Amino acid sequence: MTFQPGSDLDAEDVKSRVDAAIEENDVVLFMKGNRLMPQCGYSKRALELIDQYVDDFETVDVLPALPEFREALEAHSGWETTPQAYVEGEFVGGSDVLAELDERGELEATLSGE
Repeated sequence: MTFQPGSDLDAEDVKSRVDAAIEENDVVLFMKGNRLMPQCGYSKRALELIDQYVDDFETVDVLPALPEFREALEAHSGWETTPQAYVEGEFVGGSDVLAELDERGELEATLSGE
């Protein structure tokens, strides 16, 4: 699922894409940028933390429609900030939460849905 900058995504399109990404992927990271070019330090950190333990996961670039993504993600998590990681449909957290889980030795189990 790749979103191109300047795309004409309205709030309903974004909500549908967020819902589908969360539902259809075991692990999904909503981030600024993509795997090859994270566009903020927090997104890069979250990407690196997940990448340590999971080879196959989805990333969604929120930058093409940031206000709409914030609104759609807040409906799922109560947070409007990114990055946001979801595992098996459940909100896990952002880069700080992922880092805390990793420091406690719990991130790998969390990402595998245990």
